[in-house]
Amino acid sequence: MKHDHNDEAEDLGMIEPCCSDHSGRTSHHSEKVKKSLVNRLNRIEGQIRGVKGLIEKDTYCDDVITQISAVQSALNSFSKVLLEAHLKSCVTERIQDNDLEVVDELLVTIQKLMKK
Repeated sequence: MKHDHNDEAEDLGMIEPCCSDHSGRTSHHSEKVKKSLVNRLNRIEGQIRGVKGLIEKDTYCDDVITQISAVQSALNSFSKVLLEAHLKSCVTERIQDNDLEVVDELLVTIQKLMKK
């Protein structure tokens, strides 16, 4: 059964603080959230190795491109789940602390995601 990323974030308890940047803030993901994110990345890593294998086997280009599309989709899904957790925790907390600089940071982050 396919889950919507919103449901997954809620199921994983991704409402804990999750910030990390150059100022020393770190993420505060629960072990359940970290395990889920690492599992997603492990699957993506496996997909990348699979694409490499296709190239090594001289697989037809269209088939390789199809697999690359699947990898991009998996990364986009990962980003959406992580962004949602960031909004529900880090951004919310910083706004509640009157740290409105987080809004500008968020806009930069969204611009980076939309370039892809």
